[in-house]
Amino acid sequence: MKTLRIGVAGLGRAFALMAPAFRDPRVELVAAADPRAEACQRFKQDYAGKTFTSVEELCADPAVDVVYVATPHELHAAHARSACSRKKHVLVEKPMALSLAECRAMVDAARENGVQLLVGHSHSFDVPVLRTRELIQSGAYGPARMITALDFTDWVYRPRRPEEFRAAVQNQAAHQVDITRLFAGGRVRSVRAFTGSFDPQRSADAAWSCQLRFDNGVFASLVYSGYAHFDSDEFMGWIGEMGQKKDPAAHGGMRAALRGDELAVKNARNYGGANFTQADAVAHQHFGVFIVSCERADLRPLPNGVMIYADGDKRLEPLPAPTIPRVEVIDELYAAVVGGQAPLHDGAWAMATLQVCLALLDSARSGKEVLL
Repeated sequence: MKTLRIGVAGLGRAFALMAPAFRDPRVELVAAADPRAEACQRFKQDYAGKTFTSVEELCADPAVDVVYVATPHELHAAHARSACSRKKHVLVEKPMALSLAECRAMVDAARENGVQLLVGHSHSFDVPVLRTRELIQSGAYGPARMITALDFTDWVYRPRRPEEFRAAVQNQAAHQVDITRLFAGGRVRSVRAFTGSFDPQRSADAAWSCQLRFDNGVFASLVYSGYAHFDSDEFMGWIGEMGQKKDPAAHGGMRAALRGDELAVKNARNYGGANFTQADAVAHQHFGVFIVSCERADLRPLPNGVMIYADGDKRLEPLPAPTIPRVEVIDELYAAVVGGQAPLHDGAWAMATLQVCLALLDSARSGKEVLL
């Protein structure tokens, strides 16, 4: 079995959340690049890999087959292009980039250099989501007609760099849009949205209500708030986004910690920091409530399976708990690089998701429906 040797560009929060998936025997972490000495030291201890202070050095390492780009959003395009230019396959965190022009440049760079470009993790990789999609595609419950998504989190009050607030929609709506597009099975043709920024001290478009219309007649409603008041994990059996058991009383608890040096708090929580912890997953990850209304049933992915509300029948189709969180990303990456299979979450897919996210912002600011 061929082992894919992965170099990590950026040892921050995204890497910490993805790290358990790299325990899969089909991949090996061999190198990393990060400006934080404590993160590089922890990487050497955990993986016995090489470390670099620049992504360009990492991309030049002949021992690396795939570069996992987990740097800040605004650097994704440059770092992905750098990896492609060195004939490295690329797995880049969502959002793929912050503009469609950057996305096109990344897609072009991958094509011109003959390498694979995948975008993830987004929660459209989650097993209950994929199983719900299979149920829709089976035709057993008729075609999908309407999709409802709702998520209330504490995103605004997690430690942030200022740049993160400017890309709140691209960061968080990417999950909802990705999942909704998978379920709908068509192309988004129109977007009508409203956004809210409810804390002047932490200005961000971190709440929205959005309507999508697809070319196959499916319509969807996406609602999100990151303001740490109501917690929609109450609807998920108090299983958190990462599949961990959750203490309801802890919701919004980061507010107090943010009164000090926020960057220091962020670095302490990140990989290699003094307060870094890896939560144990007891169930599948999720991104809040999704209900797919088909002609003959409503389908609802849950952390432990898929609820099916059919004509005269209500039941849970259970799914076993994951042994390796986010291994579905490795499945798709390995199939693309080693098996030559076209990935679902490729550059074109992620660019279409970003287009919807940008249209959400455009609609909210213009007060008009945006046609794609």
